[in-house]
Amino acid sequence: MIKTDILIIGAGPTGLFTVFEAGLLKLKCHLIDALPQPGGQCAEIYPKKPIYDIPAFPEILAGDLVNNLMQQIEPFQPGFTLGERAETIEKQEDGSFIVTTDKGTQHQAPIVAIAGGLGSFEPRKPLIPNIEKYEDHGVEYIIRDPEFYRNKEVVIAGGGDSALDWSIFLTDIAKSVTLIHRRNEFRGALDSVEKVQELKNLGKIDVITPAEVIDIIGESNVEAVSIEKNGEVFQKKCDHFIPLFGLAPKLGPIADWGLEIEKNAIKVDNTLDYQTNIPGIYAIGDVNTYPGKLKLILCGFHEATLMCQSAYQRIFPNKRYVMKYTTVGGVEGFDGSKKEAPKAVVKAID
Repeated sequence: MIKTDILIIGAGPTGLFTVFEAGLLKLKCHLIDALPQPGGQCAEIYPKKPIYDIPAFPEILAGDLVNNLMQQIEPFQPGFTLGERAETIEKQEDGSFIVTTDKGTQHQAPIVAIAGGLGSFEPRKPLIPNIEKYEDHGVEYIIRDPEFYRNKEVVIAGGGDSALDWSIFLTDIAKSVTLIHRRNEFRGALDSVEKVQELKNLGKIDVITPAEVIDIIGESNVEAVSIEKNGEVFQKKCDHFIPLFGLAPKLGPIADWGLEIEKNAIKVDNTLDYQTNIPGIYAIGDVNTYPGKLKLILCGFHEATLMCQSAYQRIFPNKRYVMKYTTVGGVEGFDGSKKEAPKAVVKAID
């Protein structure tokens, strides 16, 4: 049994930042995530994608944001249960909760913070016969490591940002890149569309529109794809076929925990602390919903901050916490290490 003060379900940016805010309150955290590493979508789906709305970072890659958060929370020594999905939750007589994963690992805490992003994701697969046969044998729905495609012939299908961005990124890695979309118009950012057009003019990307991949060819691995364009069918040799049609979010087992759900999101009280209809269980980040909700990472950070304050009061109802700015008090880790506030700043505030 793993015991902690706050059990966080989801190790994406919001879940990771919760560790920092809880650590300032001397609350210990443990995180559960079905993915094999921390970072959520930022690490698993688009680690090389730039993010532009993180304060003080005009631009930061999603993977770098995760690395920075991991460095920020290191003094607070969080625990991790990775590669396991939170399956069931049981409330105990003392008011605490026991959360058990799909692999039987049990965790106990007085506070549960659900920070599962949009939930678990399943790729939207094209209607191609026997596509499952080629999964992990040349068909991938998520690009995890761009180096995997070095000097390979790659066909990407899709018309959104992911298809455009990865087509651009892989031109410097893959032997050849072909982008196929069933319409002439793309749905992605205008600058990405213009960049693809530029690379097409330079002969670095082969763009085929309006067209659709209708079949995969190969004995055990992908060797080519069949493409239909204007009623004609032809083959394109390739090593990898990557259909990027987005991911369908699902709450998974959390949907059966007795929480109030609205449009695949968990309803919370945003007037105070982002608590759910079950006292002691909070939902923060993209997984929650309330009037005026914005699905932004910085909003998740804000929600995590207020949630931790509420959690402290639930755990220590007779204690009064006096908030101190980190510029005054510094940051003290659980190992005794401390980042002191600059003396000049302390003196100015005094």
